[in-house]
Amino acid sequence: MAKAAKKTKAKKPARKPAAKKIVKKAATKKAAVKKKAPAKKALAKRKAAVKKPARKTAAKKVAKKTTKKTVRKTRAAAATQATKRSALPNVSAKPFGQDGKALDGVRILDFTHVQSGPTCTQLLAWFGADVIKVERPGVGDITRGQLVDVKGADSLYFTMLNHNKRSITIDSKHKNGKKVLDRLIQECDVLVENFAPGALDRMGLTWDYIHKLNPRMIVASVKGFGPGPFEECKVYENVAQCTGGAASTTGFRDGLPLVTGAQIGDSGTGLHLALGIVTALYQRNRTGRGQRVLAAMQDGVLNLCRVKLRDQQRLAAGPLTEYSQFGEGVPFGDAAPRAGNDSGGGQPGRILACKGYESDPNAYIYFITQAPVWEPICDLIGAPEWKTDPDFATPKARLPRLNQVFERIEAWTKTLTKFEVMEKCNAVDIPVGPILSMKELAEDQSLRKTGTIVEVDHPTRGKYLTVGNPIKLSDSISDVQRSPLLGEHTDEILTDVLGFSAEEVEGIKASGALSAPEKKAA
Repeated sequence: MAKAAKKTKAKKPARKPAAKKIVKKAATKKAAVKKKAPAKKALAKRKAAVKKPARKTAAKKVAKKTTKKTVRKTRAAAATQATKRSALPNVSAKPFGQDGKALDGVRILDFTHVQSGPTCTQLLAWFGADVIKVERPGVGDITRGQLVDVKGADSLYFTMLNHNKRSITIDSKHKNGKKVLDRLIQECDVLVENFAPGALDRMGLTWDYIHKLNPRMIVASVKGFGPGPFEECKVYENVAQCTGGAASTTGFRDGLPLVTGAQIGDSGTGLHLALGIVTALYQRNRTGRGQRVLAAMQDGVLNLCRVKLRDQQRLAAGPLTEYSQFGEGVPFGDAAPRAGNDSGGGQPGRILACKGYESDPNAYIYFITQAPVWEPICDLIGAPEWKTDPDFATPKARLPRLNQVFERIEAWTKTLTKFEVMEKCNAVDIPVGPILSMKELAEDQSLRKTGTIVEVDHPTRGKYLTVGNPIKLSDSISDVQRSPLLGEHTDEILTDVLGFSAEEVEGIKASGALSAPEKKAA
């Protein structure tokens, strides 16, 4: 430590003479110019003048000594910027059928099938990503042939989940087919799959293999379960609803568990995965690296059932007073119960019959007895006395009497159609919602105007209705393009994306890499 200190002191005096010489010359020049200035001002200006030349001269010396360091730093900075640029999507690419969309330049390699995966990739396609759907030659996505309603045409099951995509057929077991897949992996930003556990690895497309081909690749997967005792199990929509807590809390207390009509297992998980992919793309802009993204169906359903997990914990503090069984005096068990149509938001609500319910299965309305509008409710149903009656005037007083409250309200709703009830209630801010059938929704012109329901023309099945993008961006307007025919874009993907010449494409085709393998005679 002492020796180091001596060396440091020895260096400092060596610098001072050089600085003094510079000061002297600079001061002389300044003094000649400023002879008439007052003594104090002249002295201050001399000091300022001394500092400036000293810095310049010192900078020159430092520059000479550190030229190599500066060059190295400049090169390093340039390399860093290049890395950042390479992490960004290739915005110069022209995505299929899109123009100025949010995900312009992002290319998706779509290995998905059925519903959960296609839901994810379709949403990304609506936002402008170029989604390349890889399908088996001669077969394609299994849903093309499921629930067929128009002979010789792709089913609605397929068309409604694969809009705005391109289709290429590849025999992944063929040597040349494998080469095409490798090239696609190198050219794409994201690979999405929802195969059974381990299927991608068995195809030879392990994470290490993919990452070696393309370190920036994001591999996104839908699986039934996350890591744990059930991770190898196959899962479908209703299985996910049952294992994620939805079925045990849906239905009536004295009935069977029920699955919902909404596809919260498949489509719900697909939406979760899409968010994960966009998040990974955003992170890649900083790191330049790809990563794996997992959305488990059990996790997705449970995430949508969080209010029931909330109620499970509330049970420890006592009965769930907003549930109808509290008012009926039925004891609660140790698990969150099925609550029929009781509101899950802490404000009592029920489905009530409206005029015509005897013949119309959807002549009903959901009615919430929200505390701030209790007095208008009393006026509408012809029970003004309840506004001051101690048994009904407060939310707490009404809880054990909810059956009586809703019976009185339903006596009123039965005299009106569901839309008449809605009109009268909305006028005084009472939250209600008519039970709308799929027929009513399909015919709702307001949903057509917003693009929530879209009519699409298809070359083999004609016109049909589908849902549009439920998320509206003001600067990235979504359009819905028809789903692809099997292998419809094979040639253009090989040439436009992979850069193969016409001769090379013909050679790949001739090898059988893009067609169904011939069946050998038994």
